[in-house]
Parts: sequence; structure tokens; C-alpha cells
Amino acid sequence: MSVKAKRILKKIISYAGIFFFFLAAGMLWWQLRNYSMADIFDAIFAIPKRNLIGACVACFAGYLALALYDFLALNYVGGRVSWWKWMLAGMLGFAISNNAGHAVVSGGAIRYRLYTRWRIRGGDILKMLTFSGFTYFLGCAAIVIIGFFLIPNDLLAQSSGANMGLGALFIFCAGALLAYFGMTAFFHDKQIKIGQIVFRVPQTKTAFLQTILGITDSVLAGTVLYFCLIPFWNISFGTYIGLFVIAQTTGVFSQVPGGIGVFETVFLLALPDNVDKANVFGALLAYRIIYYVLPLVGVGGLFLIYERWLRARIKKWRAMAHDRGVVVVEKIKTVTKSVKDNVSKTIPHKKK
Repeated sequence: MSVKAKRILKKIISYAGIFFFFLAAGMLWWQLRNYSMADIFDAIFAIPKRNLIGACVACFAGYLALALYDFLALNYVGGRVSWWKWMLAGMLGFAISNNAGHAVVSGGAIRYRLYTRWRIRGGDILKMLTFSGFTYFLGCAAIVIIGFFLIPNDLLAQSSGANMGLGALFIFCAGALLAYFGMTAFFHDKQIKIGQIVFRVPQTKTAFLQTILGITDSVLAGTVLYFCLIPFWNISFGTYIGLFVIAQTTGVFSQVPGGIGVFETVFLLALPDNVDKANVFGALLAYRIIYYVLPLVGVGGLFLIYERWLRARIKKWRAMAHDRGVVVVEKIKTVTKSVKDNVSKTIPHKKK
């Protein structure tokens, strides 16, 4: 590929997020054109408190699962840090990337800042990000395969394009999952060099753990929305979770930050005619507040506390080093003076 072609491809990818955002915004407007903002906010406040509490608990468990992405990735590269460190880096990294999009850039930047401080090499951090990306994809692919058989055929019957897209997505996910497990079975511990970075093919046991963790993460994230959605839409969890992962994966690949608009559009397209779309959109907004905004505020607050604590410790260490340096200098001066005095006493002065 020529340099010019590469530049054009990069521009297409960079502007793809903007294109999909406006496309999704237009589709959202078309779906909700008959409802007012008051109808949507009424739907948010109509969610029962017990459902909101259940959604918050599922959100907390989901971010604990997200932190385990970093634990698995650290084991993959052979890194060792304290448990609270990989939990902080994992939860904060995903809280930022979930909101900002472009996980490698946004979540990777904060991980680079933290892990380099904890003596993890830059190349290993890149390997960790790649490994975590595969973990997420494996979980999504597994749920898409399961959801393909759980979603009723009539749910997306009103959209032939959606049916074709779901079939293509199923084939792609099944092929990718089989290829990854086949690679770990026949080529495990082999090395693959990409640029200056050498990746090691993980074992099948590790791939299995990646898939289970990815499934758990997606199910817990989906449970947050399910608690908000179930008062307005009587849908079985098995059918719902397949639809959720399809919507979530579509949002991720759209490159729109947080999948805003794209995620909601997929859900609204799948709604039966007897379900109030304003209520469902209100549930989707409540989900975004609980799963995206609250963790960013909470974990971000913990990060600021950690940064202030670290700065205070560094300031204390510098003060201690300065004090010790002063003491050492004084001792050197005392010893030097004592030596000079002893030398002057032992060497006799010459007579004039």
C-alpha cells in the first residue's frame, strides 16, 4: 500500500466515527420524533428504586470484572504489581475508554502513565492492551453466537438489513472464535513479531479464561440496562443479552465515543410496535448515567486521591533526602575538620 493510500485510509477511519454519529442521530430523531423530552425524563423517573439499586450493584460487579482484564494481561506479559494497582488501572482505564471511545488511545494513555510508574515496560503495556482487546472480542463473539440462537426470528423481521447483518455477524464471530482457539491449540507459546513487539501465542487454557471473563463482563454490563429496561419491555434475559451485545459491538466498531446514538438505534429498531419508545429511550439514558458517568466520577475521584497521596509522599521523600543530605554534609565537615586538627598536631612546625 502506498503512502498516499495509507493517508486516505487513516482519514476514512478517523472520520468514520463522525459519519456514524450523525447517521445514528438522524435515525434516533426519526424513531423518537413523536415524543417530547418530558416523556423521556418521565420514563427515567418511572424506573423503580429497587431496579436502580440492582443496576448499580451490577455496574460495580461489572467494573470489578473489567479490572480482571488487567490481571489476566499482566500474567500474560509476566508483570507483577500489587492487587490494588491493577484494579485501579483497570477500572479507571475502562471508565475513561467507555466514555471517550478509542480504547487503545484513551484507556491506554492512563495505563501507560500508571504502569510505567510501577516499572512495567512500554512494550509490555502495548501487549497488555492487545491482549485485553482480544479478551473483550472473545466474550462478545461468544455471546453473539449464543444470542443468534436465542433471539426470535420475528424480533428483527421488520428489517431485512438487520437480519442479514446479524447472519453475517454470526458467521464472522464463529469463524474468528474457532480461528483463535485453533491457533492457541496448535501454536501456543510460539512467537509472532509485529514491528518491534514480540507477541506470544497464549495457551488454550488462557483463551478459555479470556472468553469466560469477556462473557461475564458483557453479561454484567447488560444486566445494568436490563434492570432499567424490564419495567417497560417484557423481554426474556436470554433474548435480551444477545441483542445487547450486538448493539454494544456495533457501537464499539462505529468508533463513536461510548457508541452514543449507534447503541440506542439498534435497540429502538428491534422494539415491537406495542412498546413505548420514549420509555425505552429513558431506560437507555439511565443506563448510560449508571454505567458510564457514575464509574468515571467514582474511579476518577479515587485516582485524584491517589495522585495527591503520591505527590505528598514524593514531597516527604524529597524533604527526608534533603535533611539526610544536610546531615551527611555536616558529618563530612566535622570529620574533615577533625582530620585536619589531628594532622596539624602530629606534624611538627618548622622553627624559624
